[in-house]
Amino acid sequence: MRISIVAAAAAILMAGAAQAGAETAPMASGPACIQSELVDHTHTVNPKTVLFYMRGGKVWQNDLQASCNGLAFHGFSVIGHNSEICGGQGITVLETHQVCQLGKFTAYVPPVKN
Repeated sequence: MRISIVAAAAAILMAGAAQAGAETAPMASGPACIQSELVDHTHTVNPKTVLFYMRGGKVWQNDLQASCNGLAFHGFSVIGHNSEICGGQGITVLETHQVCQLGKFTAYVPPVKN
């Protein structure tokens, strides 16, 4: 009887650990979506990379699925009116109306200065 109780308790602990790992794993590569109302500002690094500066200091990097010329010069708007900005979602360059697709969000790590 004790062995089955110990085995059941161990199974519950392992299931809880697996579930906790599943919840934290997406944050290692970044969230699938960010809350649009928490975005303070953005910065276009190059035609394929946009940084999303969040209120509170967190910065998410998004590597677009393809180069999107004109982002740095004209800025962009997010397609859709959701409260979230998600990987795979479209953005539109303001002047040219070119539509580009967001990639995955990853935590931004600033380059090391020499």
